[in-house]
Amino acid sequence: MTPDTPGVVGFIGLGQIGGPMAGRLVDWPGGLVVFDIRPEAAAAVVDQGATLAGRVAEMGGVCDVISVMVLNDAQVRSVVDELLTTARPGLVIAVHSTIGPATAEELASTATLVGVDLLDVPVSGGFIGALDGTLAAMVGGEREAYERVKDVFAQWASLVVYMGPAGAGTRTKLARNLAHFIAYTGIGEAQRLAEAAGLDLHKLARVVRHSDSVTGGPGAVMLRASTAPIGPGEDWYDVMAHTRDLGEKDLALALELADTLGADLPLARQAQVDLAAALGVPHPDR
Repeated sequence: MTPDTPGVVGFIGLGQIGGPMAGRLVDWPGGLVVFDIRPEAAAAVVDQGATLAGRVAEMGGVCDVISVMVLNDAQVRSVVDELLTTARPGLVIAVHSTIGPATAEELASTATLVGVDLLDVPVSGGFIGALDGTLAAMVGGEREAYERVKDVFAQWASLVVYMGPAGAGTRTKLARNLAHFIAYTGIGEAQRLAEAAGLDLHKLARVVRHSDSVTGGPGAVMLRASTAPIGPGEDWYDVMAHTRDLGEKDLALALELADTLGADLPLARQAQVDLAAALGVPHPDR
């Protein structure tokens, strides 16, 4: 499926992320069919030019690729089960919800029995990414199916990465979100330290957002192809060792300040222990 040889695209689940994603498909040459259990959510996309389906099942018989962006594993199972009752062989179902890898694998296997390919394609980038068409998409499933429909994904994603067989996209999303929410928890500690020191949290936030936009934030240290330790003379050793030394110095200073102020920073204390190994440059004498 390409804009020059289009099929019919379907989209189920038109919420905060799914709605803007579907909105970027309303001009797809083959047409867009949508469904949401909330009439007002569907109306917002239909008003842009999409066709409204009366129920999920009817989409399986008319669409060539169907995106699913619902809440959880149970809802994904329900939608996929209904689609498979009418699906034509060759249909590709792309699940964008964040679900368990085992669910993705099981549904992909079930879909194969009726000639349907199911891809797990979770996304990262939030509402702004969906609105701007700059989401990142992580794809698991049959590569041939991905190649058939990747031009559809490119309408709402500026980065689409094929990760491997069924479940691989979901595993990638879980690893990505692990970094995300651990970082959020660390930000909470930083705010507690700043607050205990009598600092303006809004001004701290401005500094953090600015410097992360320059350095790339935590993702800037994701340079290695393996988590195995690296030694002197190997690629990235000097960069990582320098980062380790700076980090351990700054962590020590922050913890010293925290002790003075009576602020509890358990993640910072754990980071002081684990930073060197996390960067691949553990201290040989420890």
